[in-house]
Amino acid sequence: MTAARALVVVLLLLVSAVDGTPAQAPPPALVAVPAAPAVVAEVSGLVETARQRFEARDAGGVLAFVSEQYRSGGLTKSAVRQQLLAMLGLYQELRARVRVDGVDVVDGATWLYTTGEITGRLPLLGWVSVLTWQREPEVVRREPGGWRLFGFQD
Repeated sequence: MTAARALVVVLLLLVSAVDGTPAQAPPPALVAVPAAPAVVAEVSGLVETARQRFEARDAGGVLAFVSEQYRSGGLTKSAVRQQLLAMLGLYQELRARVRVDGVDVVDGATWLYTTGEITGRLPLLGWVSVLTWQREPEVVRREPGGWRLFGFQD
């Protein structure tokens, strides 16, 4: 998703440079402030519980941590559900290693940064790497019932 976001930004910059409209000043830089230790602990707990539900192949348990209003990089909760069910159908077993790199508050929103890897076991092939990421950001927010992934709402 990060590569797609970067591509969109580059394309927008190229279009504004080519269409003859004067470039506008960039928006003011957002300031990231480390989240309070209690928030970091709560969000880290969310990540660990979601990871456990994933490895248990509990799609409903994983999706319980995704907001109904989730939207990020063109994905909605429905698209996340479809991708999750496809993975669960394809791989006999799945493992996830996820590390919380940080939790910041940026312009009032809580940003979670994680690094991780998902591996899956395929018949005849054995264990293969499915997905890896490094310091990937995601917006989370408190909703009734706890923290949920909310996305960047693009």
